[in-house]
Amino acid sequence: MNLEALSDFNLVAAHGGFGRASRVTGRPKATLSRRIAELEQSLGVRLIERGSRSLRLTDEGRALHERTEGLLSEIAEAGEAVILGASTPRGRLRVSAPVVFAHVALPRIAACFAVAFPEVQLEIVAEDRMVDPVEDGYDLVIRIDPSPDEKLVGRRFLTDERWVVAPTDMKRPIPTTDGAACPVRAVLLSAAPSTAVWRMRSGTASESVLAPKLVMRLSSLLMVRDAVLAGAGAALLPKLLVADDVEAGRLACWGTHAGPSVEIWALQSSRRLVGAKVRAFLDMVEKTFPEKVFVLPT
Repeated sequence: MNLEALSDFNLVAAHGGFGRASRVTGRPKATLSRRIAELEQSLGVRLIERGSRSLRLTDEGRALHERTEGLLSEIAEAGEAVILGASTPRGRLRVSAPVVFAHVALPRIAACFAVAFPEVQLEIVAEDRMVDPVEDGYDLVIRIDPSPDEKLVGRRFLTDERWVVAPTDMKRPIPTTDGAACPVRAVLLSAAPSTAVWRMRSGTASESVLAPKLVMRLSSLLMVRDAVLAGAGAALLPKLLVADDVEAGRLACWGTHAGPSVEIWALQSSRRLVGAKVRAFLDMVEKTFPEKVFVLPT
């Protein structure tokens, strides 16, 4: 049974005629008449006796009107409740984020979110593996410099940069006059190539080049930072991770890496609509980084 046709039938029955129903609802009389004719044809019974001046329900029409008018009202109310509920963040929200970003930025964001939206059960998983939002059951995934993926949609909410940092008592190399790379004791990520050089900008000074001399390799950026804090050597690390240490005087910043900036994106499956809880979480993340560039928290 066509619910739209049934709804039009109940409108005409409730208002006692096509003309009145048309005037009240603004729907054309021809449309109402056609819909009711389609409904009668699908049911195989006549619902309305059409006269020159009046409209009368048949016994079948009266029975159908009495039994469905309340049901259609309940359906409409249910739809309104769903729309209202969809606009209120609630339910479970699972977020996957890189380990460093999860540890440095998300605890503060998560705490504010939990206070603002108590009906949402937030779960954040810190992991560096490439997850699939659908298969792994995530509403949102945060990625650093993600490759284009037609299965994912989202937005960049933060731009960061890399700093060359070192222990405060470590002597900074003096650039050579011939532009050759200056060797420097360094802690590298396990995945970093051993032949890499660090091109560094520092204030108004011209670009200088450092040649990292391997002291140790470590598998995570958090471990690399801790090793630099312990005096092992210099390292190339995200500003987001070490800005507090530089501000507090625990580390020295030698300069900004001359390579491209780091983009951090929040992504979800392109097959899903952006629900209220996801939208609320993204809004809170963006409020934390209003300039879309990393700044020291106040």
